[in-house]
Amino acid sequence: MIRAALRVARDSGADVPIGAVVFSPSGSALASACNAREALGDPTAHAEILALRAAAAEFGDGWRLDGCTLAVTVEPCTMCAGALVLARVSRVIFGAWEPKTGAVGSLWDVVRDRRLNHRPEVRGGVLEAECVDLLESFFRGQR
Repeated sequence: MIRAALRVARDSGADVPIGAVVFSPSGSALASACNAREALGDPTAHAEILALRAAAAEFGDGWRLDGCTLAVTVEPCTMCAGALVLARVSRVIFGAWEPKTGAVGSLWDVVRDRRLNHRPEVRGGVLEAECVDLLESFFRGQR
């Protein structure tokens, strides 16, 4: 699943290479997206948000993504973690940990907050080295 997100991340152009793929309960890819903040001039155009929107339109259960899995190359931020909870995503799998802004276990742990009505299963650090390498290569090119 993270390999699919890595493939998407590599198509991010001028944006930070983060890719996200939403998988249906049966394991088929419903939607994918890469970061598009620069391309769209939209601060909310994170890969996760764009993939969740597209998956919700495709899945056929309104906005609920029960049983679905989101695979993303970097630990989601607070905005994206909140969106995952609200969309009722069942599982979140991510590659690189993000100690500065991560909200799925690093800096915060929004998705496991017991005060919320939904808490997805989380698995972090999957193919972490590959995800980190992609980000480091991008930022080396920016300097």
